Amino acid sequence: MRTPWLRPFLCTLPLSLAACCVQAADFPTKPIHIVVGFAPGGASDIVARLLQPEVQKRLGQPIVIDNRPGANGNIANDVVARAEADGYTLLLGNPGPLVFNPFLYKQVPVDPAKAFEPVTQLTESPMVIVVPAKSPLNSVADLVSSAKAKSGGLSYGSAGNGSSMHLAGATLQMRTGAPLVHVPYKGSGPAITDLLGGQLDFMPDSRSTTMPFIRDGRLRPLAVTGDRRVADLPEVPTVAEAGVPDFKVTTWLGVVAPAGTPKPVIKRLHDAFNEALKQPAVRTRLDELGTYPMGSAPEAFGRAMEQERKEARQLVQQTGMKIE
Repeated sequence: MRTPWLRPFLCTLPLSLAACCVQAADFPTKPIHIVVGFAPGGASDIVARLLQPEVQKRLGQPIVIDNRPGANGNIANDVVARAEADGYTLLLGNPGPLVFNPFLYKQVPVDPAKAFEPVTQLTESPMVIVVPAKSPLNSVADLVSSAKAKSGGLSYGSAGNGSSMHLAGATLQMRTGAPLVHVPYKGSGPAITDLLGGQLDFMPDSRSTTMPFIRDGRLRPLAVTGDRRVADLPEVPTVAEAGVPDFKVTTWLGVVAPAGTPKPVIKRLHDAFNEALKQPAVRTRLDELGTYPMGSAPEAFGRAMEQERKEARQLVQQTGMKIE
């Protein structure tokens, strides 16, 4: 027997479900904003604008790229977390703002694990560890032994505190016990300049940045940081193959939506991005950028981020990495 107080709820429930289904079926009916937490011209922005026209075709609405740089992506996180959970405001982010920032900063505006629904992982990019051509280091084993033998260890540059390059160096230090000194820069360009000039001993960086210098002989690759070798450097081992078991540090880009976004809307968005990633012109350009297309399901992307958060917490605790 139904109690009287349940009747209004039971009567309105089908209407609420119907409204939700209509909303999802009609989605989208207006422009979609993709917030990018980094400046125009960077890797995140390049991929966002590469996918923009293809996603527009599949959704039938304009895609607006909204750059909100600052605080290693925390500003963009806050913007999207405060948006309506209707699929019209999305975040294109990387491991910094979506995984590591809560462990690196004393305070962040939102907890990405709670604030966002995963849509899809777009790309994955292994880095390459490089040294100047005149360096005596010819392998990861040389790098580790030299760091342990040299007073003060070896120095490496990065695009800034909390960057994937910083995380790669910190992970290498944690896994090998080699004393490695992190030198942060405002971007990888100035760091590469100092590496070429001999002010740094080595550097993990993207293939898109390092390949021109590898090809002209000014930098020498020691290893790639992913779990497989790369086509444009087939003779270069992975760090794991070079003697550091289970080592994998890659950077990636993914799309998330505000928490509470309806699952049918998430699926519609996922399908559009996934189809865009399959286009030959997109895949060719991603290959030129040294990155792999992914297109993972929302659930798989969510599980991957959760696993990375566990590893990030451990890495930050063991290395003492912090951003003030």
